[in-house]
Amino acid sequence: MKFVGSQLAYYLKDRDFRKNSKILLRYLALLGIVIIVYSILFHFIMEVEGQNHSWVTGFYWTLTVMSTLGFGDITFESDLGRAFSILVLLSGIFMLLIVLPFAFIRHFYVPLLESKKKNKVPRQVPAGTKGHILICSYDVIASDLTERLKQENIPYYIIENNLEKALENHYDQIPELFGELDAKETYIRANIKDAKLVLVNRDDIVNTKIILTIRDIAPNVPIVAIATDVESIDVQKLSGANHVLPVRKWLGEQLANRVNAQHAKSQPIGQYEDLLLAELPIHNTPLVSKTIREARLRQKFGVSVVGIWKRGKLQVITGDEKLAQDSVLVIIGNKEQLHSIDELFHDYNVNPNPILLIGGGSVGLAAAESLHKNGILVNVIDKDPEISKKLKPYCNEVFTGKASDYELLKKAGILEAPSVLLSTHDDTMNIYLASYCRQLNKELRIVSRISEARNIDIIHKAGANFVLSYSTLGSEAVLSISKDQELTVLGEGITLFIIPTPRALEGKTLAASGIGAQTGLSVIAIKENSKVTTLLSATTLLPKGAEIVMLGTMEMKQVFNNIFAQVV
Repeated sequence: MKFVGSQLAYYLKDRDFRKNSKILLRYLALLGIVIIVYSILFHFIMEVEGQNHSWVTGFYWTLTVMSTLGFGDITFESDLGRAFSILVLLSGIFMLLIVLPFAFIRHFYVPLLESKKKNKVPRQVPAGTKGHILICSYDVIASDLTERLKQENIPYYIIENNLEKALENHYDQIPELFGELDAKETYIRANIKDAKLVLVNRDDIVNTKIILTIRDIAPNVPIVAIATDVESIDVQKLSGANHVLPVRKWLGEQLANRVNAQHAKSQPIGQYEDLLLAELPIHNTPLVSKTIREARLRQKFGVSVVGIWKRGKLQVITGDEKLAQDSVLVIIGNKEQLHSIDELFHDYNVNPNPILLIGGGSVGLAAAESLHKNGILVNVIDKDPEISKKLKPYCNEVFTGKASDYELLKKAGILEAPSVLLSTHDDTMNIYLASYCRQLNKELRIVSRISEARNIDIIHKAGANFVLSYSTLGSEAVLSISKDQELTVLGEGITLFIIPTPRALEGKTLAASGIGAQTGLSVIAIKENSKVTTLLSATTLLPKGAEIVMLGTMEMKQVFNNIFAQVV
């Protein structure tokens, strides 16, 4: 009874059900009228034949004939009576055996099943939920972000207004809330006033409506919006968003920062306290063929080498690694230290030829603008003439055609270019071009965007030196905002972790802790009593109450948590 009551309560609130129920009730009323008319006619015809029956008998005969049961205990003897019986029988077949089941299924059974499906997806968060993150769409950024939130043990919920998508996510055990994105009730049920953050990641127009809806009921909750077009940033900010992230533009700029061009120079990629984390390509510098220990960067400039990129893999430093032309060091130091190391490399020869950019969509356009702003020559290849026109103001030369055409690649400068930047939105094409360009120019630095994480390893094998995806950049940015930290973009899958010293490691040295050997994480700094130490050695102690700053993947962090029995 409780279930039936809840179903009826739901139906009475549903506009479509009310409309369907009126149709069903009208039909049932029509059916009742037909049965009454037939019962009355039954009496008149029986009286003509000289038979007398009760009103109950009339209804009984009508229903047995219309339902085709036909017991045969009451029959007409005249042709008029038999003709009437045929009429009742045929109308009964149509009204009771054909129309009534269809009407019941269409206007009652199907809505019942829909209600059951809808009720499988929660409409509100559990009572007492606080510090959670609400996400307005389960897109590629949300998919990557939720994996990181699981590692951080931060509760989250996806708000979905499409029932089929909501059910699909629910069956995949993704925390879902079903509701309209522009309805205040949806966010009230999501306990938005106690939320840690709201990620608004629909299209720019819908984002604006969602932001205005949220701001009306939760003036203080932080709102982070993803902007597709740069032009919409101001609109979303004025609507009430605290942060508007033009991720596609950022992706182009981040990729542009990773190319080899002009003189070797440190490229800041993040910040911790007053220290900068930077990448330092050593192509055509005196560091090539030396080991990290022989380079003596700490002794000369005070910077610490905390990692080394080799074909997409960030390796833990031991000091004996031999540096190659395609090696990129990850260093940490203050502004003055990075400036002094940049001056050392300024006088060495560089490849003066233009960078080759393949793919001129929104990401490619942002990359071309960034390179042009930094005074770096760019040649572009794109098959769309309209896109080529947009890129022309930022490029040295623009070539329209297929990038798989050898003659076109050669004309665009693939054989002389110091770097190629692949920014097409097709992973398969980027993998193909990475392999093709690597075969044509072994010295080339290949920087590429990627869409799906499963393609990262294969594009590195194809020859890419650096890979970054839209989803990784977006999720890193949102997570950094939620932690009130500076955005650090190391590369695909590599993250900066700041973790309180676990009890199991308190008082141990770095060597004795086995962090690097057991997890693969690279410890880059230790913060104790507001003092940050980056000059670390095997004998450096891990103090109680300190913070350990490490680089690595989410899987490495999970291993760290499992080994040291402390979820952080």
